[in-house]
Order: sequence, then structure tokens, then C-alpha cells
Amino acid sequence: MSYLLRRTEENLFHGKFSTFPEDWVAHAISTRIGGVSQSPYDSLNLALHVGDDSEKVLANRKKFAQSLGFQLEDIVTPNQVHGDKIFRAEEIHRGRGSQSYADSISETDALITNVKNLPLMLCFADCVPIMFVDVENFAVGIAHGGWKGTLNKIAAKTFLAMKNNFGTTAEKCLVGIGPSIGACCYEVGANVVETCKKNFPNHDELIINRDGKIFLDLWAANKIQLMEVGLPEKNIDVAGECTCCNSNWYFSYRDTRKNNFSDTGRIAALIGIKD
Repeated sequence: MSYLLRRTEENLFHGKFSTFPEDWVAHAISTRIGGVSQSPYDSLNLALHVGDDSEKVLANRKKFAQSLGFQLEDIVTPNQVHGDKIFRAEEIHRGRGSQSYADSISETDALITNVKNLPLMLCFADCVPIMFVDVENFAVGIAHGGWKGTLNKIAAKTFLAMKNNFGTTAEKCLVGIGPSIGACCYEVGANVVETCKKNFPNHDELIINRDGKIFLDLWAANKIQLMEVGLPEKNIDVAGECTCCNSNWYFSYRDTRKNNFSDTGRIAALIGIKD
């Protein structure tokens, strides 16, 4: 495992995969610390669609983007719907969704690009951030793996989209599976179990029975599907941090509901090719 948190000069914390090259890729997974949003979005909420004051969200986004060497106005981000649509971001899409949720790339849960200085950003509060780096063809991608996206194999589909668009090969693709709700906390119902068994028929280990409850291992499910399309296990890094267990560091929808609250902010995963 090569995931670690680094404190920046701007008093933010970047979740980083040390396996990713730093000479031409800038990437980070945010925490909830270091922003200006008020409770219950305290403090580095990066989502415009959860009820937070938009001016505070934009201030947070600007600070986070600049901490990685990018500008707020360059970010491309989608309206995430727990689907498996993958969108190739080009120069003409620069800034889409960066300052207005209505302007986001519609109904999309993964972005890919080979355009320099075009940062891709997705938001999360327990779902799995999955980041991709093609070290041979200089392309990057990012996917949103909730239970629906994960079981519909959005990680594998994102790699295949990069393969079709950029010539990405499994041997030269590095993947980071970021902090999200772990199997320690992700209790699921019968419908999720049924879908998992249908889409992962030979992997009963993904469903964990404990104390009369059923839990799903999203990290393993995403790793398995990537290996099924050819990625070597050594190319896939799993952060191994549960957002629900560590809700003092990360926004967690499940932890919020557990404590009888309905609103929470979102962390973000951002990746881009340096200019």
C-alpha cells in the first residue's frame, strides 16, 4: 500500500498514491479539513449539490485546485448518478461543472482525458474513488464506484475506455482505489447481495456475514474487476481507509445517517496532467 496523507502549505491534506508519477501527473483525494464551509458541511466541502452555500464551496474548490497547481476555472466535473457512463473530456469541455452544478457533464460517473492542464474531479461521501494513470500514453481517468457502479464494473469499463481512446495497456496502467466505506461498515441488503452474486458469480468472499448482518467489500470488488480485464495486481493500489470509521477526516454519508443527521459534505478526488 502506498497511500498517504500529506499536509500542504495551504493547510490542506492531500491523499496521495506514491506509485503515481509526480513529474507529469498531479492528483489528490481531499479530506474534510481546511475549508470555509459551516456545519454540517464543515469544512472543506467540495460539492455544489448538497445544500451548502455555493460561494463557500467555490472558495473551497479554488483552494483545493490551486494546491495542486490548477485553477478552479479549468476543472471538469460531472453530475454523478451511480451509473456506468464514461466521458472523454476535451479542450472544449474545460470548466464544465467547475462553478455551476447545472453546467456539469450530465449523468456521468467516470471521466478520462489526455489533455494537459484539464483536471478531472469527482465527489464522494463513502463511494469509491478510482484513479487511473496511463504512464505510456500520458492519459488519466477517474471513476465513481458506489455499489451500483462497482457491481456494474465501472472500474473495468473505465480502463477499457482508456484502452479504446488512448491505447492504454494493462501493463502500463496504474490504478489507485481511494478511501471509501470499508467492509467493516458497509452493511447491505438482499438486493445488493443478489446483484453481487450475479455479476461476480465466483467471488463469494465479497459478501461477508457478521453478527447476523451482511457486508460488502467494495475495495475487493473493484480490484477483482480490474484484474479480470488484465491489470496486474501490482498495478492496483488500495488505500484501505474507511471513510465511515474515519469520519473526522472524510465526509461519510453512512456515518451521518447513523447519527441521525441527513446532510453532509463531499470530499473530492482530482487528477490532471501537468502543463
